[in-house]
Amino acid sequence: MNVRVIMTVGALVVFSGTAAQGQAPAPPDPRLATRFVDPVDGLSLSDAITRALAQEPAMVAVRQQTDIARGERLQAGLRPNPTIGFEQRTEPQGTDSVSTVMVDWPLDLFRRSARTAVADARITATTFGVADRERLLAGEVRERYGDVLVAVRDLEVLDAVIQAVTRQRDVLGARVDAGRAPPLERDRVQVEVQQLEGERLLQLGQVEAAFVALKRVLGMPAAAPLTVRDSLEALVLTEPPTGIRDPEGAAERADVREAEAQLAVADAAIEQANREGRLDMSLYGTYMRMDAGFPQMGFGASGGLERVRGVFHYAAGGVRLSLPLMNRNQGTVAKAQAERTAAQASLEAARLSADAELAAARAIYARARSAVAVYRDGLQALARQNVSTVQQTYDLGRLTLLDVLSEQRRYLEVERAYTLAMRAAFEARTAMLVAQGAVR
Repeated sequence: MNVRVIMTVGALVVFSGTAAQGQAPAPPDPRLATRFVDPVDGLSLSDAITRALAQEPAMVAVRQQTDIARGERLQAGLRPNPTIGFEQRTEPQGTDSVSTVMVDWPLDLFRRSARTAVADARITATTFGVADRERLLAGEVRERYGDVLVAVRDLEVLDAVIQAVTRQRDVLGARVDAGRAPPLERDRVQVEVQQLEGERLLQLGQVEAAFVALKRVLGMPAAAPLTVRDSLEALVLTEPPTGIRDPEGAAERADVREAEAQLAVADAAIEQANREGRLDMSLYGTYMRMDAGFPQMGFGASGGLERVRGVFHYAAGGVRLSLPLMNRNQGTVAKAQAERTAAQASLEAARLSADAELAAARAIYARARSAVAVYRDGLQALARQNVSTVQQTYDLGRLTLLDVLSEQRRYLEVERAYTLAMRAAFEARTAMLVAQGAVR
């Protein structure tokens, strides 16, 4: 609210207290802010966080990463399949033939346990990654919900101002009709009413935009109906400071734990790369059936002549070794070691960020709560008392109208500053909860 509006409202309050005494106040006009607030069935902040975690599409997609990691773990634990081959040889324009069946069974030495260790570490990292996304989403919901409450409160202020100015316009209109006031005073108030209506329409757009942003993080369509239950003052003054932990608690934050898990993944990847560069072995076996003969004739077992021919069966088995003479997986090992160095640096960065964010958020939150207490515990009452004292002194003719307007402006500035202090306290508490890693 700008200074012109504040002065105008102050002047109208004075006029209404002097010229309109004894008249019954007009019934209040409907307020636009009431469309967005439902103290009974509206959405509370806690319910908003629960709904976002359950149905926000990006959150649903992130949770699938855990299932993906579990699938990779299942695959990593499987052993290589054996290979079976069949070969048929025949003699061109002859009758000889050879049939061979071959089996090759890789032993996958030293490798399976390393693969599963990497997969297990990735499951842990993915789980903490999902938890960190939940932490950030909860913080974003709090921010969007707070934006809605601040916008609605500003709209409520404009509603109240327009209601007071409209009532004063009607009073001045009656006085003008009775010939007790010049028409210029009524027209000036009418200009203020129309200007305030324009400001209220702009603020209404801000409220609607804030609701659209809130619906997005809730996973709701922009056109879906939504009202809120809480008020900014109620959340700032009555919401318990849950989730507050010591600064050392930042080490348990999900993004820090995820960075630790990524370091474990890098360590496991180095071991896997080393093992894949070692000796490997596979077993093989063959069975061969040979049907061969010659064109000569010979005496058979019965003593008669028959062709020289026979069927022979051969079985063989052995071991194949993969010797790491030239390729010992050196490049993959070097890559894994570099990734491990990067993961270590990322972990240190995550720890520093968590500690700094938590310390800064706690400091801001403590100062913001103190500022709210200054306004609520004494400053507001003193400002109201000063207005009443100056008004009474003016009625006795000891002060001028300018003195009353100045004191009323001072009081309205205090009220506006109180709103800003509450917003700062709510935003600081949101930042502190995010820094602490709290979700609920």
